[in-house]
Amino acid sequence: MTKSNHEILRRIRNAGLNPPEALTLLVTSGCNLHCRHCLLDCQSHTEVEPVPTEILLKRINEFADLGGKQISIAGGEPFCHPDWYQLLTSCCRHADFQEVCLQTNATLLTPGRVSALLELPMDKLFVQVSLDGASNETHDYVRGPGTYELSIMGIRLLAEAGLGERTRIAFTEMFHNFEDLPALLEMVDRLGISRLVSGTLLKGGRATRSDRIALPVPSQYLDLITRYHKDDRFKSLYHRRGNIAAIEWHNGMSLPNANVCTCIKNLFIDANRWMYPCVMMPAEKYAVKAVHNRSLGQLIIESLPLWAELPQIGKRRQAELKFCRDCPGKDHCLGGCMGRAYTAHGNLMEVEDRCALRKAVYCRRPPS
Repeated sequence: MTKSNHEILRRIRNAGLNPPEALTLLVTSGCNLHCRHCLLDCQSHTEVEPVPTEILLKRINEFADLGGKQISIAGGEPFCHPDWYQLLTSCCRHADFQEVCLQTNATLLTPGRVSALLELPMDKLFVQVSLDGASNETHDYVRGPGTYELSIMGIRLLAEAGLGERTRIAFTEMFHNFEDLPALLEMVDRLGISRLVSGTLLKGGRATRSDRIALPVPSQYLDLITRYHKDDRFKSLYHRRGNIAAIEWHNGMSLPNANVCTCIKNLFIDANRWMYPCVMMPAEKYAVKAVHNRSLGQLIIESLPLWAELPQIGKRRQAELKFCRDCPGKDHCLGGCMGRAYTAHGNLMEVEDRCALRKAVYCRRPPS
């Protein structure tokens, strides 16, 4: 690491922030799908140009030089970038990166592309596949007709090539698909996929214009926790393959959370030349613009006066949000994710959009 990068890290810590450890890098805003719940409101890949490869390679190298540990190549759909393999190769070349993640919908995976992935270092490469249901009915409802079969075909190609344990399924929890989680967990286990990770729908981007999708309701979370306690098969599968918000909150509610907000530990750079402190906070107020013309270090230094207020706001949320005062899970939740709060309400001092779901879990009586 250069002397100038050591100085950048020193200034980050002096601002009360943690140095960036992870970067989500969007290589294109173009996608071959048009999902109802797309947070970034991505366009058709035929209508937009991908980010120039030389700019992306520069950013990858700069993040590695700053001591970054994890990098995710995302979109849009990364396979819509003509140099996707060169970008992944560049990421895997950096010895300090502990994880290189390719985020894809898997519909464009082919035997040839899977063979190319096998040429990359398997000690750090992961493939994260977005799958929003255990059937055509639930998945295609948000991602379009025929997309479930294409995604499953891509997942099977990965598993058959021996990449199952290097593959994760990312599931967006919604009202219409939440009951699919047990079946999806069975599918993940059957195919030898390493992990099923779920996250709750965030009503931002394209989702704000659709009245046909909604967050799960508290009773769905509570039913899932009941199943976790009563169904030994489900519980065993969960501990081997699952990471679901409702169950993690339930199991962790008595454990105090030391982090109010990780903030710039998880940097996010979109395909439109904007950088954000976190992938969960794509808010213009906290964006740094025209990022392709300057170094990553310059951008971070420029951002510090703005981003330094975020941890303090996080502490204020914990102390001042009236909805949190009598909640038994307040020490675990710490007011929830303020990035979600900002996206949902446009105000960092609001409760996050999952507050009712969290409270239902935290207030649930222990199983008899």
